[in-house]
Amino acid sequence: MGAPPLAIDLVGPIAVRRNGEPVALPQSKKTRALLAFLVLNRGPQRRERLCEIFWQVPDDPRGSLRWALSKLRGVVNDEAAERIKADREYVSFDDADVSVDLVKLHEAAERALRTGDADEIERVAAALGGDLMGDLALSDQPEFEQFRLGEREKARAARVALLRALDGKLASDHARRANRLYELVEIEPYDVDAHVGLVAALAQAGRKTEAERQKALSEKALQGVEGADLSRLNMALSAKPVQKPSSSASQPAVIRQNVRFCRGRDGVRIAYATAGAGAPVVKAANWLNHLEYDWESPVWTHVFRSLTERTKLVRYDARGNGLSDWDVDDFSFEHHVDDLEAVVDAAKLERFPLIGISGGCATCIAYAVRHPEKVSKLVLVGGYARGWRAGGTDERIKQNEAMVTLTRGGWGQDNPAFRQLFTSLFMPDAPPVNQHWFNELQRKTTSPENAADLLNALGDVDVTDRLQAVQAPTLVIHARGDLRVPLSAGRDLAASIPDARFLMLETNNHLMPENDPAWPVCRDAIDAFLGE
Repeated sequence: MGAPPLAIDLVGPIAVRRNGEPVALPQSKKTRALLAFLVLNRGPQRRERLCEIFWQVPDDPRGSLRWALSKLRGVVNDEAAERIKADREYVSFDDADVSVDLVKLHEAAERALRTGDADEIERVAAALGGDLMGDLALSDQPEFEQFRLGEREKARAARVALLRALDGKLASDHARRANRLYELVEIEPYDVDAHVGLVAALAQAGRKTEAERQKALSEKALQGVEGADLSRLNMALSAKPVQKPSSSASQPAVIRQNVRFCRGRDGVRIAYATAGAGAPVVKAANWLNHLEYDWESPVWTHVFRSLTERTKLVRYDARGNGLSDWDVDDFSFEHHVDDLEAVVDAAKLERFPLIGISGGCATCIAYAVRHPEKVSKLVLVGGYARGWRAGGTDERIKQNEAMVTLTRGGWGQDNPAFRQLFTSLFMPDAPPVNQHWFNELQRKTTSPENAADLLNALGDVDVTDRLQAVQAPTLVIHARGDLRVPLSAGRDLAASIPDARFLMLETNNHLMPENDPAWPVCRDAIDAFLGE
């Protein structure tokens, strides 16, 4: 089935596509907001009413409306359809052949609640968690703000209904149930049943420390709520763990990897490795990797062992670090995509799941759009669509520019204080041994100059215009307290990639150590997704 003649996205930044191709929108926020209002308010709208809602000025509101409508006609009208209809009194939008994501999500929510399909309920609930019309706020137009906030409340209420229905569907999957209840508690902070259910699910999932912490947070949140029986939280905490049977109590076997080399489009030599047996899974390179040291370190070993239990893991060192060439002139983003392409070709892979972690997520997205025939599934952990310079605030840009300067000057010194700056952002709650290893990994992985150049290049990454073109089923995973990449970046990915699933992890670690309670949740989610 082909793309609809016209598609309008209101979840996340407003976007319009005609026959699958993006359409440039007017720069005026009021004009874009007017489009959203007309799309969601079916039927004729009086011109005077639109002027009152959008142009409370003494000048020429009717003239402003005419100008805005002329701009919108160029966006939504085509030879086959005149979708903006207007006469002297009324303006309306003809949505006969138009796909509006928010409308479809509400329809999907009603359908999922009728059928009771847990996976579909979970998918729609995640999609409704996107930032609905977040870029269209008009603080000086109270009537439009009332409309916008009303639509956001409808989406929130629909999501609450889905999450409550899902809670009953996941009675035996305690880890998955806990993750969804975290979301319900976040958007319904005074729902006693949700708090009690969350504490019980965590306890039954064997996450005792997390359950105790959540009980304390729930007691604080519910203090003063009329009728709240806080003793129920004590009973929930006492729920017995229901553990999955262990596959083996023996020591894990030593897994051998085979290292080979290929060349990127510009001749740079790229090192890649394969380990394990079975169908291939490709992990894209992230900011810093080293094929040998990564495998030995507690930072990555548990991740690689998990991925090689049932698959053949293919991974590589990005240009400028690890076993790949360090003498590199160009670290631009498209070369990183080219390098992934070279590894896939050298390994003679036909179709495979693609996993991105942190900065590797944008590379995966670009490759998946470039080669939809190759990528069967997409897993994005701790990722973002826009780098720190392309999408950051002035404060964040200044901070990262300072980090580039520090990296270039102090990275290679014996004193690890400069590298600890990054370690504290990537894994603030990791054990000391993990932090020490990560400090050393950074020093052994690349030169100070390359580390600075790589970090600088990541600032310019921007794949926002490619997100809607991703065809592969996608799972987006992000830590709630991620200090390196904010949770909003992961939510934006999930909201913008068609039908993407979203999993929020209760951790502050961008890179999770094996003892992080969030790690088995992440691991199991990836295993289940890849196994579907």
